[in-house]
Amino acid sequence: MAMNDNGWRGGKKDNDGPPDLDEIFRSLNQKLSRLLGGGSGNGPGGSPEGRSLFRGGASILLVILAGVWLASGFYVVDAREVGVVLRMGSFNRTSDSGLQWHAPYPFEKVEIVNLTEVRSVEVGYRGNAKNRIPEESLMLTQDQNIIDVQLSVQYDVKDPKAFLFSNAAADKDAKDVVKQATETSIREVVGRNKVDFVLNEGRAQVASDTATLIQQNLDRYNLGVRISKVNINDVQPPEQVLAAFDDAVKAGQDREKLRNEGLAYANDVIPKASGLASRLMEEAEGHKQRVVANAEGDAARFKQVLVEYSKAPGVMRERLYQDMMQQILSNSSKVLVDQKSGSNLLYLPLDKLIQQASPGANVPTTAAPSASPSVNSLPPPPVTEPASAAPPSTRNSREVVRSRDFEER
Repeated sequence: MAMNDNGWRGGKKDNDGPPDLDEIFRSLNQKLSRLLGGGSGNGPGGSPEGRSLFRGGASILLVILAGVWLASGFYVVDAREVGVVLRMGSFNRTSDSGLQWHAPYPFEKVEIVNLTEVRSVEVGYRGNAKNRIPEESLMLTQDQNIIDVQLSVQYDVKDPKAFLFSNAAADKDAKDVVKQATETSIREVVGRNKVDFVLNEGRAQVASDTATLIQQNLDRYNLGVRISKVNINDVQPPEQVLAAFDDAVKAGQDREKLRNEGLAYANDVIPKASGLASRLMEEAEGHKQRVVANAEGDAARFKQVLVEYSKAPGVMRERLYQDMMQQILSNSSKVLVDQKSGSNLLYLPLDKLIQQASPGANVPTTAAPSASPSVNSLPPPPVTEPASAAPPSTRNSREVVRSRDFEER
């Protein structure tokens, strides 16, 4: 088919050929002119009325675009956040929570900083305790021992302006600065303490001192962050000497155990010994006072007896003799009978004999006479009484009494 065929150039195309491109562009131009308010003239702008309507539509479009541009300056700040407004790239102001507005780009820009977000930095490991970083975790103590320390630091933002403008890349550089300050601080704190203190009872103290030192260093850098907590995750000697350190720790624990047992034994024995010594001292003091009091009483009684004895020596000797015999014979179960008076009536103190013959008393099977009131003047036994009637003990008693009576006479 030829190129000038009506099928190629007309408004309608044949089934076997493509459409006319000029006709398509012309139809599109007419539709766009009608849409923007243009006339039906031959030129692209149409008639003057069409060009006026075209300019009016463009103005409306520009107003809509300006409204969209101004609306792009609205932003919302959460209660946990603060907005930092930058004007031409420099700090201008901070905005509180709620719906806020700033001059749209490129005049002003806003940076949202979360003040309550807790950020963390790991030193000596990454993610897991098994992923050790030896160049960060190995440290030297005061007593020249090497230990492996793993810790994490938690921090948040306290000054948004300093946090954004004191470091070039904001959170990334702030994290690096916190990490470097943490390494410096933990090495300084560990270097001031001995290995036993760091490994055992001093972990809490090391964490507290490290947090204080990190905060001081970051304040000097004016980084705008606040250290929330320092966690000492793991402290142990290097793997090469771990067994030796374990033996040393066990020996120290055994020493403390034995020391505590010794203190417990001392606390149990010493009070008992002190109490026993105090009791013996009190008993000795009481015995001394009793003996002294008895001696003083005996001395006073002897002085009184001596005064009476000097007045009547014979009577006093007789009285002393009778009192002594009364004391001796009152503990005896024998009965002494005085037949000098010639009376056949014999009085036996049966109540005393029964009382002395109670269970536990050693009473002889042979009854003996009891003492009479005038025991010092008893005569020798009469002839009418058989010698075998009285036991040997009775005869001996009579002989003793009779000999003393003769001596007095």
